[in-house]
Amino acid sequence: MPHAVRKAPETRARDASAGAVTSTEQVDDAASRTAQYVPSEFVGARLDQALARMLPAHSRTRLKSWIDAGLVTVDGERWDAKRRVEGGERIEIRTLPDAPPTLDQAEDIALHVIFEDGAIIVVDKPAGLVVHPGSGNRAGTLLNALLHRHPSLAMLPRAGIVHRLDKDTSGLLAVAKTPEAHTSLVRQLAARTVMREYLAVAKGDIARPTIIDAPIGRHPVQRTTMAVMAKGKPARTHVEIVERFGSATLLRCKLETGRTHQIRVHLAAIGHPLVGDSAYGARRSADVPQFHRQALHAARLGLVHPATGKSMGWNAPPPADLATLIDALRARGRLTQ
Repeated sequence: MPHAVRKAPETRARDASAGAVTSTEQVDDAASRTAQYVPSEFVGARLDQALARMLPAHSRTRLKSWIDAGLVTVDGERWDAKRRVEGGERIEIRTLPDAPPTLDQAEDIALHVIFEDGAIIVVDKPAGLVVHPGSGNRAGTLLNALLHRHPSLAMLPRAGIVHRLDKDTSGLLAVAKTPEAHTSLVRQLAARTVMREYLAVAKGDIARPTIIDAPIGRHPVQRTTMAVMAKGKPARTHVEIVERFGSATLLRCKLETGRTHQIRVHLAAIGHPLVGDSAYGARRSADVPQFHRQALHAARLGLVHPATGKSMGWNAPPPADLATLIDALRARGRLTQ
């Protein structure tokens, strides 16, 4: 028996400012069809650019994927994403869910939330907490904790998590609570406008600030780690000196890009791996107190609020274990800058 298509009554709404007409109808349980007319002020824009302005709740990547998949038609025809509109065209979009709701389980795990409103959550993640489930870590993660706090986050990709911290890195992390906030944060990260500043303790004496500009890719042999590689993705880290201890240096690191393990890889590449980072060459030394994880903390986070458009920023002091390490190094003898 052929599948029956159930249609709901068509609704229309006029956007007085843009002169656009929007129609939406449900075509089956998994898809909906939306029709809009291109406003005259978008004349000359590429199709994907026009759609991004007409449908701000969706990322340009998502919209382009719909165009490429044939889910978007212009006056009944498929268009290339780069073709330019003239205004007045009828664009019809047949949308499908990007992914089913997450099947991960909610868990009652305490979170240190330093800011929350209707659009975003900012969490101070402790070291040892995995951000989202993966191989060997299906439970006990930040994602599981977020689902317990807000079950509605199950409808967002990765429960609203838009960037990550390594398991043994502590500090600030932003989470979206709505599709619009998710798209906004993803776009800000892609545009490199999110400010992320870390405190790090590196082995050895680093005397001067530096900028490490070196591409990073997957290590060709040790596949769970990364490395500086000529064919890697561009990566740039700004390193400032906070305090010198002789055997180690307290640093302030600002990310211009956000590659996996970026600060750890970059500091190891210049011969100053993070204290406690066994994955990137920080062997035990009598000159440095023993530390059970990489000495890295996401101390500052800044972004534009997705709903208000205002610039916001947060600070998180180093956790007790990192503060104790810094005090121990300071006691062993600080170098005057």
